Amino acid sequence: MSVFLCCPFLLFCFGTLLTPAQSYLLQPCEPINETVSVEKEGCPKCLVFQTTICSGHCLTKEPVYKSPFSTIYQHVCTYRDVRYETVRLPDCPPGIDPHVTYPVALSCDCSLCTMDTSDCTIESLKPDFCMTQRELIVDY
Repeated sequence: MSVFLCCPFLLFCFGTLLTPAQSYLLQPCEPINETVSVEKEGCPKCLVFQTTICSGHCLTKEPVYKSPFSTIYQHVCTYRDVRYETVRLPDCPPGIDPHVTYPVALSCDCSLCTMDTSDCTIESLKPDFCMTQRELIVDY
């Protein structure tokens, strides 16, 4: 009888120890090279190129009891230090500024999502998604 009582306890202990161990296998929040796209309304093509973005996992907490009066802030992997670069979209018609400025990650941090530089949606499109015809920059 004592074996059956001990087994759930061992499973609980094993699960509790395994969770922190698994977190070490997750990619940390850091700058990575990624293929992204930029496009602008009125221009017929988007540019696809390599740049540095922030990506990785941040520790979060999910409360067991959720109260309408408590506020929960989840940290995400986002930009700490950035540099801005500008590219020129091809074939934009006269009267439309062909330049697009985008952030380049220099360092990353687990903090609140900043809408100025990050996609803060729950499920977003892939970073190289284009609505218009693609123009690939091979060596940028």
